[in-house]
Amino acid sequence: MDVPYPRLLVTRFADCFRFYASVLPPLTGADLDKGGPDGPYANWEVDGRAVLVLFDRAAMASVLGTGDLPVRPAPAQDAAMLVLRVADVDEALARCLEAGGVPVLGAADRPEWGPGLRTAHLRDPEGYLIELQSYS
Repeated sequence: MDVPYPRLLVTRFADCFRFYASVLPPLTGADLDKGGPDGPYANWEVDGRAVLVLFDRAAMASVLGTGDLPVRPAPAQDAAMLVLRVADVDEALARCLEAGGVPVLGAADRPEWGPGLRTAHLRDPEGYLIELQSYS
């Protein structure tokens, strides 16, 4: 069995592709394996294992027969979060924001979550929550 990986269903495929193509290689060492900004599919891998996949939301809805349902529910709490362990949270946050990420919470030490933990939170162009974390 392969290792589970996140597949984000996105409506703004090109924007999300550019964001992850810009931040995943330097932050995680992941390389683009398949796909491009025109979609509907792209995946990044490290050592032959998927790290993240983007898939066009409308293409998935077409397969599932759910295209007539709303794209987004009413405002609600986040149901999932992509966590990226990085060498330097502050540097990674700056890179992500420069690539089009939207800040949520700036970098902060979080000893109550774990010894030596530092985190920052942002959203990708589609609005998915991302946590950047490092341990000292």
